[in-house]
Amino acid sequence: MTDAIAAMLDASHELDFAAYQAFARETDRSAQTGGEHLNFLLLGLFGEVGSLLSELKKKQRDKNAYFAYAQSAQEETGDVLWYLANVASELGLSLADLATRALGEGSSTRRLERFTDLQQQHSLFQEPASTPYVQRSLLRLAARTGRLVHRTGLGEVEPEDLRSDLVRIFEALVRAASDAHISLERAARYNVEKILDRWPIRKIYTPLFDVRFDGDERLPRRLEVVFREKAVRGTNYVFQSVNGINLGDRLTDSSADEDDYRFHDVFHLAYLAVLGWSPVLRALLRLKRKSDREVDEQQDGARAIITEEGISNWIFAHGLRHQAFAGVDSVDFNLLKTIRQMVKGYEVEICPLWMWEEAILQGFAAFRQLKANRGGVVIADTETRTLSCRAVA
Repeated sequence: MTDAIAAMLDASHELDFAAYQAFARETDRSAQTGGEHLNFLLLGLFGEVGSLLSELKKKQRDKNAYFAYAQSAQEETGDVLWYLANVASELGLSLADLATRALGEGSSTRRLERFTDLQQQHSLFQEPASTPYVQRSLLRLAARTGRLVHRTGLGEVEPEDLRSDLVRIFEALVRAASDAHISLERAARYNVEKILDRWPIRKIYTPLFDVRFDGDERLPRRLEVVFREKAVRGTNYVFQSVNGINLGDRLTDSSADEDDYRFHDVFHLAYLAVLGWSPVLRALLRLKRKSDREVDEQQDGARAIITEEGISNWIFAHGLRHQAFAGVDSVDFNLLKTIRQMVKGYEVEICPLWMWEEAILQGFAAFRQLKANRGGVVIADTETRTLSCRAVA
């Protein structure tokens, strides 16, 4: 992690516009250029404003039952900021200039440099303003954003008009955030954390969880598991073995409809390879960390095993609805966030979402090979954080 990013994540330092805008620019992975890129960013901006309105709708509909509103609204606000920063960059503008023009009354107004310059910070810890005020502010933001997107699509916007429209959008965003008592600095900082969690500038894998334990309590650093399909009295089973010794029970699909769930242990191997985590495999290989009672009970115990099985089952069902993720290189962000909630309290919760994404995609790649070949040898390598599959010799 660079010093600049570390500073942005440090809550004791005020986040400035220039650092955040540079970060947003660096993490823009879109492949378009020129006018296509600008249109892509504007559509993204409009979409995120729509998502922010959707959060308000849920709050209005579910009232006090929607406990996730504050965090979701902060997340969506951060996404709006990211697109706004990149639109500004694409037009050669700075967030500092937009902020100064949006909140300034005249040329003598001091230049705004930090997110804390945008709002009165003490008011942000109070209860949110009444819903009608927030609703009007967000609708104003949506209207101004929609106007810019519409005019740009028709080719009716001159560069100076674009800057003026962005100033008005920024002003509406500040007012909406203040009415909802959302700190734009916190939203920007959360956005940085979110992006690094899913789309890191540099991938650094978390350390393996059992490095401090003796070898007889460590998961294998390289594990080869043979998957063989065999019919027994008319039922198809999958048998798994390591070095010729059967591993676990023979598996069927346990379903009225055959979907090859009997190969699903490949996902546990994917968690082992990429995350260095699998309570299920610890149990099967008899590698629970008995030397530490708390770790044994909390991280390697029955509840952890059930959690991993639940994640595997849910991901499997989700993947089948999407052609087992064939031909894709990313996973739905909401899926990854749900997994994060499911593993809260377990050691694996420190793994960033991009590692989960890699584990899921590598797991399904191996699953597709096993399914096509009706078996194979799956190799989980924690040194390279890879899962591979080859045909049975």
